[in-house]
Amino acid sequence: MAVVYIGLGSNLADPRAQVEQGIGELAALDGARLLACSALYASAPVGPPGQPDYVNAVVALESRRSPADLLAALQGIELRHGRRRDGARWGPRTLDLDILLYGRLETVVPGLVLPHPQIRHRAFVLVPLADIAPLDLPVPGQGVLGELLRACPMQGVARLADAPATLGVRPASPLSCC
Repeated sequence: MAVVYIGLGSNLADPRAQVEQGIGELAALDGARLLACSALYASAPVGPPGQPDYVNAVVALESRRSPADLLAALQGIELRHGRRRDGARWGPRTLDLDILLYGRLETVVPGLVLPHPQIRHRAFVLVPLADIAPLDLPVPGQGVLGELLRACPMQGVARLADAPATLGVRPASPLSCC
């Protein structure tokens, strides 16, 4: 079993509903158990100009799935939400699910780099991650969550709403370090 942190984001087709439904689907994922869910955040888009703002969140799962199997399951959820992978980077999307951290695993395999290589540069990931993870959480190869959070510019990220109450997890309660 590993504690896995997954980032969620959407800026199309009712983004808040997309993220909330995605969280619900992660909670129901076979071979995993939802441990915690961050608040929902609004954030400015990264990438091509003219996109709507995003809604972002981070969840913690306890998972028996391998990283590759979990990635395939996440991509299946994205596909059910209308996500199309057309090669365009950082464009608008109905639902984006990224494995941020998989325990303390560091790996590079086709289609997956762990930990996610851009964590330290993305306030829309660091802020919700800090809702549910301890500030001393190591991000292998990048530093410690609290230090990364302090070093990252926070403009463009605003708390939108508490975690969806229907999931039965206590929001914004940092997990003990893995």
